[in-house]
Parts: sequence; structure tokens; C-alpha cells
Amino acid sequence: MITSKPTARKNMNEIQSTSQGDLHAQRTEYKRSELHRADLQPNPLDMFTHWLQDAQNSGITDATAMTLATATPSGIPSARIVLLKQFDEEGFCWYTGYESRKGQELADNPNAAILFYWPELERQIRIEGSVEKVSVEQSDRYFKSRPQGSQYSAASSPQSQVVPDQAWLASRIAELKQAHPVDELARPANWGGYRLLPAAFEFWQGRPSRSHDRFRYSRNENQWIIDRLAP
Repeated sequence: MITSKPTARKNMNEIQSTSQGDLHAQRTEYKRSELHRADLQPNPLDMFTHWLQDAQNSGITDATAMTLATATPSGIPSARIVLLKQFDEEGFCWYTGYESRKGQELADNPNAAILFYWPELERQIRIEGSVEKVSVEQSDRYFKSRPQGSQYSAASSPQSQVVPDQAWLASRIAELKQAHPVDELARPANWGGYRLLPAAFEFWQGRPSRSHDRFRYSRNENQWIIDRLAP
């Protein structure tokens, strides 16, 4: 009994240390690949397409998931995960409620950043730029392409507002289904798409001993300027 007490106390200290957020010893040594200037495409959209294809071919779940960071006019930030639904030379698109927190922040401060992180490939891509709403026609087409359950959920949810419970949400969906068969359900006016117009890209490849490869594309009139950044 006497000899077991110090051991028990030590184990408890270890548990307390972890629970209190002591993560100093936790780290990952990135060894999978390298990124050289010769690997880069002149157009960052082509580079993004290549890396996204790599992520999808690697079997990564939700490879199109991205962190969307917005901010109030006074600079208070917020971030969340959304799904990329379209990208081309015009920009990167996602869909959400216009009256959600991100929608309200974008209405007041139409600038944002998106981040893709694929730990299996030890890669991340940061994209920054201004944001605009997509056309009504594009939002309508995407809304109708969604599964029926997602349509009813989007149309009935007061996104980001306080609600009583899940049963209250289920009741609203049931009422909407009763009033509007899915073929008659129109996209709600307070829900639709956004497009980020990129002004800068950064491609990050993890390397051993924190010597990561970072390349930034910044727009200069009609050209993309490429710079290597210190890790």
C-alpha cells in the first residue's frame, strides 16, 4: 500500500497535466514531400487544382472542406468550416445563410480568408481576397441540386440564431414539408452563394525540423508574383 501511493499520485499528476493543456511534447515531424519553385505553376489556380486533385486521389474525407475566416468592421474575427462548391478564374464559391454570423460580417466587411489543410499530405493552402454574392440564378440552381432534406433544412433554419432545441427545428421542417412539397420549395431569399475573389495565395508544404516550404502568389495588376516566405 505504501509503495503504490507515489505511483498513483504520479499518474494523477500526468492526467492533470494533460487535462490542463500541457502539450509541449506533442509534435509531428513532416517528412512526406518538398515544394520547390520549379514545381510551381505560373497561375495559382492551376496549382490549387493540382493539389486538390492530389487530396481527392489520396482518399481524404471532405477534401473540399475549408476554414472560412471573416471579421467585423472593428476586426473581431470568427472562423468555421464550410465546403467549397465551385472554383474557377472568377473565384471560390460556398453557400450559406445571408443572416448567419458570417453573412452579417461579410455584409459589413466583404473581405475574408479561406484555408485548406490536408494533414495526410502535410499541405495547406491559404487564399485571401474580397467577397461578393453569386448571382440569383446560380444560387437557385445550386439550391435545387441539393438533397431534399438539405433544402428543407436550409429553408427552415434561422441560421446562427438561438433556438429552443432540436425538436423545435424538426417541427419547423415538418411544417415546411406540409406546406411546400419539395418540387414547389423555392430557395429562401436569405440563403445563397458567396464568391471569394483571390488577391493572394500561399502554398505550404511541411518539411522536417520546421524548415517548411512556403510560396506566396500576390496579384500585381494582371500578373501573379511568386515569393518564397520564411517558415
